[in-house]
Amino acid sequence: MDRLTAMRVFVDVAATGSFSATADKLDMSRAMVTRYVAELEQWLNARLLQRSTRRVTLTDAGEQCLRRSQQMLALMENIEEETAHGDGELRGQLRLTCSMSFAYAHLAAAIAQFLTLHPQLKIDLNVSDGTLNLIEARIDLAIRISSEPDPLLIGRPLALCDSVLLASPAYLASHSQPQTPDELAQHQCLSHANFGKNTWYFTRNGEAMQVSVSSHFSANDATVLLQAALAGAGVALLPTYLANPYLASGALQAILPDWDVPLMTIYALFPSRRHLPPAVRALLDFLVQRFAAVPW
Repeated sequence: MDRLTAMRVFVDVAATGSFSATADKLDMSRAMVTRYVAELEQWLNARLLQRSTRRVTLTDAGEQCLRRSQQMLALMENIEEETAHGDGELRGQLRLTCSMSFAYAHLAAAIAQFLTLHPQLKIDLNVSDGTLNLIEARIDLAIRISSEPDPLLIGRPLALCDSVLLASPAYLASHSQPQTPDELAQHQCLSHANFGKNTWYFTRNGEAMQVSVSSHFSANDATVLLQAALAGAGVALLPTYLANPYLASGALQAILPDWDVPLMTIYALFPSRRHLPPAVRALLDFLVQRFAAVPW
């Protein structure tokens, strides 16, 4: 039995939940799909899938086998890419994930520049703030903004991420300008659903203040909150990498500039230093150098 092929078949069945769908996708008979899975189970001496009339689901042993199979297939892809050509060119495909706001503001341009340096590479970017299992999703690199990155992942800092409290001139013309953080409780606030939705933190000269805000409008993406702030919907707490151009043009105005908000870090996260593909390492070094002098 070709065990690598059996692993590919098993991984696809786990993803689709269907032997027939896998057969169509891989252009083989359903009987052959069944045979590959059965022989993989026989080789491992474990039942990997629970079959029902509606769907195929993983057993506990199947969950473990899925993770290992994905790692093995990814490693095999890397070996094939690295040994297929001897000219030193980076080839293959990288899979990244990043928040919508940072991808829109900076990462898309960085990737475009990186690809001009390595035209044989392909990059697939998953834009999401959701938590992904990098191994299961086969993500090579995750760009995340956090004060405490996932301890199970390797994190390489790219840049600091500061934030600013702001609102549009139209909103401030119809509402009193807050003079202290506690006055924000009287304002319409635009909150990020995943970061401090109902509580904002401020410090000034050693003084700390925690403010409960009324979330007039919340969203799970900073670019949405930016557009809402530009439309005069309320007060928002946004990263400077996104907000600075609008502050410079006067489309938005900073509020409580003497007060600081928590500083976070933009990290590049990856599952392991072992077997790190050359293309991932090259992209990491490129991003570190590009963001060394923070453009925002």
